[in-house]
Amino acid sequence: MNKVILIGNLTRDPELSTTNSGVSVCRFSIAVQRKFANADNGPQADFFNIVVWRGQAENCHKFLKKGSKCCVIGRIQNSSYEASDGTKRYTTDIVADEIEFLGSRASSDGSDAPSKPSQPETAELEPIDDDSLPF
Repeated sequence: MNKVILIGNLTRDPELSTTNSGVSVCRFSIAVQRKFANADNGPQADFFNIVVWRGQAENCHKFLKKGSKCCVIGRIQNSSYEASDGTKRYTTDIVADEIEFLGSRASSDGSDAPSKPSQPETAELEPIDDDSLPF
């Protein structure tokens, strides 16, 4: 089974392109925080290259930007190519099957500040007499 689930923040703006046959493809990378700090007690992160296809690619390009938080569900894909200097290069990408945008539009400025839940106004509530309660 080849399945990966990652939650992280974009390290750069997504790049949208199309193949020769007109299929949309979007590429970006995310930083995923590690659970444990490094020797200097600083946070550590792993960086993953993400590839998204078709309609989801267009949505990622439209709604994500550097700093956005997202959840990626997909698979790991290894590939290789020959560089211009003749050396063989290897790449590892996460090919996304699902992308979930985390955070609200209001917090799309890249901050992780949670939005405040809406509270009902007390003026709309009617007081209840204790004698009318069934318990």
